[in-house]
Amino acid sequence: MVMGEFTQETDVAVIGGGPGGYAAAFRAADLGLDVILIDDGPRPGGVCLFRGCIPSKAFLHISELLHDTKIAKNMGLTFEKPSIDLDALRKWKNSVVDRLTNGLMKLSERRGVQFIQARARFEDSGTIRLQGSDVTHIKFKHAILASGSRPSTKRGIDFKEGGRVMDSTGALDIPEIPKRLLVVGGGYIALELGSVYASLGSETHVIVRSERLLRGADLDLVRPLQKKLEGLFAGIHFHTEITELKEQNDKVEVTFDGEIEPKSQSFDRVLVAVGREPNTEDLGLENTKVKINKRGFVEADDQQKTADEKIYAIGDVVGGAMLAHKAMKEGKVAAEVIAGKPSEYDVRALPAVVYTDPQVAWTGLTEEKAREDGVEIKVTRFPWKFAGRAITMEAPEGMTKMIIEASSGRLLGMGIVGRDAETLIAEGTLAVEMGALAEDVGLTVHAHPTLSETEGEAAEVFLGSSTHILPKT
Repeated sequence: MVMGEFTQETDVAVIGGGPGGYAAAFRAADLGLDVILIDDGPRPGGVCLFRGCIPSKAFLHISELLHDTKIAKNMGLTFEKPSIDLDALRKWKNSVVDRLTNGLMKLSERRGVQFIQARARFEDSGTIRLQGSDVTHIKFKHAILASGSRPSTKRGIDFKEGGRVMDSTGALDIPEIPKRLLVVGGGYIALELGSVYASLGSETHVIVRSERLLRGADLDLVRPLQKKLEGLFAGIHFHTEITELKEQNDKVEVTFDGEIEPKSQSFDRVLVAVGREPNTEDLGLENTKVKINKRGFVEADDQQKTADEKIYAIGDVVGGAMLAHKAMKEGKVAAEVIAGKPSEYDVRALPAVVYTDPQVAWTGLTEEKAREDGVEIKVTRFPWKFAGRAITMEAPEGMTKMIIEASSGRLLGMGIVGRDAETLIAEGTLAVEMGALAEDVGLTVHAHPTLSETEGEAAEVFLGSSTHILPKT
């Protein structure tokens, strides 16, 4: 051993402290294994807690509050125009992040998980070299790779520190409220952060390369959101791309190709949110037997095993839906398999939520995917304009839909657009996961008046017993 170097040994080394990584580390420790959790951040949490899910949802909550002050006029309540203190807003967001990451640090300590802040790189299939730590090497029996992902730069746009062209990480710092903002992308990150800035006062323009927003969600769920966003944003431009982008004189000069006029415009800032790509570089994976596919993702099976028998991989780095809750489930699977438990990632329903206003959520099989795969289905929809609770909330644009197997009546999927979809989708996820019939949901008594009633009534539409929709004759 080289003088001044220090090596530790462990049962499980987890690389990456995000939701997947810390879930894996905690589960492995609960199962009696010695665990070291490695991340280059000061505390566990990863991108999700420090630069993603949590700070974005904190800002989206503020956006929702600002929206509520406007619709309150319809109820006889008038508020003065809100005064926005950006310093206080950022301070509050940071306090939320600190509270959660400090809590994770305490959980690590109580579970006996050793957290090391460092950069990790595989030297071989049993050794990790650390940079930036007193511990220089870790000898492991098993490793779990949870290195996550980063904003995509595939369109050749350069993100300079302090520049006016931002990725999602830079946008969450909210350096100021730009007078004119261009958002590039039509996915959930683009729409969520675009909504935040528009609510705070930015004239927000969105450009999308394709013909629609939120690819992956059923179009009938997207329409109510798109209609709302058309009133919030200054413009949504489809079939449009950037051909030239230059920063000059505190502005970003942009030239477009597509359905937008004029073709050259000036913006105070540009937010690029066109997907994410896996963090597989500079990890020393070439020193192991781990295989990477053509798209750059690590190959792993349903037990999260890679081609290297000692190394497992989870979360964004293995591809599929890049969602924190998927990574957490995979992390637990990997830990359980390492501990000798009969575990695998076998999920029928993986919920997805877009935290815009209205929210969009779906789980299980979508209608579009079912028809693409030739699955015989029946689709039921319950519009929220017939739901008393939705009317009291000024949220009549919502809808709950079910995708039901025609032959058996089994629930294959559910989609919701509307307020609190993030919570409502849980019932659909449970129903799909347990193989419930639409009849099971329809016969379940839902409290009145609630938004959850719309799930019961969507099932009753299939059964022909809906109270608020006339049965088909």
